[in-house]
Amino acid sequence: MSNTIRNFFLKLRKDERGATLVEYGVALLLAVIVGGTALISIAEDTSANFDDAANVLSDVRAVVPAP
Repeated sequence: MSNTIRNFFLKLRKDERGATLVEYGVALLLAVIVGGTALISIAEDTSANFDDAANVLSDVRAVVPAP
């Protein structure tokens, strides 16, 4: 029984097909983290730009009377 388990693990150790899958998984995880961080940063900048534009428009409205 012990030899069977040992042989099974030795066979898994020599088989490198699973390593490629793990490498792709790590690369995908890294891409998701970097992409998510970039999107969050862009979203915050865009939100700040829209807030600034809304403030400018409300300032203009206060200065210029409506027709």
